[in-house]
Amino acid sequence: MKSLSLVFFGITSNLAQKYFIPALYDMCEKGVLPDNLVILGNARTPMSKEEFALYIHKVLHLPNIHHQHSISEDALERLLKKFHYLAGHLDDQAFYKQLSKTLSSFNCTQTIFYLATYPDLYHHIFENLQKIGLNKQDKGFVRLMIEKPIGHDLQSAKELNELLLQYFKEDQIYRLDHYLGKETLQNILTFRFSNGIFEPLISRDYIDHIQITAAEDFGIGSRGSYYDRLGALKDVGQNHQLQMLAFATMDAPAEFSNEAVTKSRIKILQSLIPNRKKVVFGQYEGYQKEQNVDPQSQTDTFYALKTYLDNARFKDVPIYIRAGKKLAQTVTEISIIFKTPVNRLLKNLDFGEEPNVLIYRIQPNEGIVLKILTKVPGHTVKLEPQYMQFCYRGDPHAHYIPDPHERLLVDTIHGDQTFFNAAEEVEAQWAFIDPLATARGKPHIYKAGSWGPEEADKLIEEDGRAWLEPSMDFCRI
Repeated sequence: MKSLSLVFFGITSNLAQKYFIPALYDMCEKGVLPDNLVILGNARTPMSKEEFALYIHKVLHLPNIHHQHSISEDALERLLKKFHYLAGHLDDQAFYKQLSKTLSSFNCTQTIFYLATYPDLYHHIFENLQKIGLNKQDKGFVRLMIEKPIGHDLQSAKELNELLLQYFKEDQIYRLDHYLGKETLQNILTFRFSNGIFEPLISRDYIDHIQITAAEDFGIGSRGSYYDRLGALKDVGQNHQLQMLAFATMDAPAEFSNEAVTKSRIKILQSLIPNRKKVVFGQYEGYQKEQNVDPQSQTDTFYALKTYLDNARFKDVPIYIRAGKKLAQTVTEISIIFKTPVNRLLKNLDFGEEPNVLIYRIQPNEGIVLKILTKVPGHTVKLEPQYMQFCYRGDPHAHYIPDPHERLLVDTIHGDQTFFNAAEEVEAQWAFIDPLATARGKPHIYKAGSWGPEEADKLIEEDGRAWLEPSMDFCRI
């Protein structure tokens, strides 16, 4: 029986331990791993078969906020039978000769390469794969999964995309932003385009403004050496939050296909207007004392910005985006704030001018909710805000909702690039972010547990608006 091989470069990386190995376990437990799949892990440290199995076992039993359900020993045993290990340095040509022999011994005709390595190694990997012929598709497909960030600015992103295309075709390249694999983000497309109720309201005629928040109540942990080179704007602003905005504002695709959906996202990203005067950078107190951080670091751990879309549908609708670490709570959501009609009934009462808000909650309490006004039961007419809500049933830790890495790995196996980034898409994101990044000076210091620096509040308050404080009153399990 011919095999499908999944070759993971960097199997001992933080990425593999937090996301990839748990995702493979979930796929095995659910029975969605192909029967003919062979998983070949690579790292520099030599390990015997027993040592590697012990490593996988240990990873799956470590505390992991992304993977909190119990481990079935039966499922784990089935998964371990698919795992193999090949030690070697990725800049050593001899390693690739051994890799080729190993894949041949598995009778592999289809291969997925997953890169969880430093970008500095990419050209070594691609060049050696080509020399040994492992990037050719003469016997079956060859696909490459590569994690964000794709470059650190527009120029480096273009250079990396050019490098990729020297060795692979575009339909072989799967640029992974795990937010594109999140259930609620994908559900926005169904909510908007498979229903006829709300889509006519998603325009400048009815929307006052849009807010996007990606807040975390924890710091950078052990990621100092990586994070200090990027900062919040480039770590989550260039990718996750712009994708959230694209899903919430894109026009309906002509059909549900990779080409059509991606085209609609790109159109939004290319319409964004960067304004260097409307961006605020912050840094939480104590960041400079974090592990592997420059004691004089000016890296942003928070940012807030105001932007617009240069299109007719959202003309003059302000969009406010913020993200940061060590904030008041961990929450990621998109809020569509609707205009309050001049002739609204009962607007003289308490809450009478409270706007309706459509909220796409990405995490936690995943769901889609509409904040509306209702009458309080009783003889007196009183108003109160309430939520009409769609929530996912079941315990979110019981992997009822597929992990994004699980979903995107399944999509790669099936050859579906719909929820992966195209080269043009990545470059459009950087074209918007680069001018804002050049405006970064000394960041404003903010206290842990706050919502960021006061300057971020002023950014929106000078327009007569205010940041919404995310509610935990809906979709509670």
